[in-house]
Amino acid sequence: MPEHTKVMGKEWAEARREANVDRLRATLATALAGRTGITFELGCGHGHWLAAYAAAHPTEFCVGIDLITHRVERSVRKQTLGKLDNVIFLKAEATEFLEALPNQVSLAKIFILYPDPWPKKKHHKNRFISPENLDLLASRAAAETQLHFRTDNADYFGWTQEHLAAHPRWRIEPEVVWPFEQKTFFEERMKDRRDVFARLVK
Repeated sequence: MPEHTKVMGKEWAEARREANVDRLRATLATALAGRTGITFELGCGHGHWLAAYAAAHPTEFCVGIDLITHRVERSVRKQTLGKLDNVIFLKAEATEFLEALPNQVSLAKIFILYPDPWPKKKHHKNRFISPENLDLLASRAAAETQLHFRTDNADYFGWTQEHLAAHPRWRIEPEVVWPFEQKTFFEERMKDRRDVFARLVK
């Protein structure tokens, strides 16, 4: 690929990202007006888990994001049918969402359920759990925020434990009970599950 084509492609990607962040910033400024903390699910799928969680925790304001349009649409339908006023679902890429989050709003709780494990070694760079993304989560989290991670993939489970153990802002906590159980669309297909809990270190 010619060098000028690569440069143009990079500039286009950066412009698109900036536009996405601006759009999200405007949406969140309205949706989260007056709020200081949220319960955040990264990769909400069809909204089964977070809609049920929001119904069971009416004092918490919940935000779920996903990259797939039809998943977000199904999630929004659950919010509408359940008449839930303490949850919203948005189509958003995680790092763009976190960049767009209003400064006064922090992540009070973080849930990541069954993220894509990108099992092939050459694709590991695409896994969300990375030093850079753990930095980003930490920068937007409140003191003592707990990160809840669940996977059915043994390799990604080990990967996540290693990255959290090596990160200076997160401390793995053993023997923590998963705070809310609600079978998800993806969990119905899973044969196993492994949980990791970590708390933000001041």
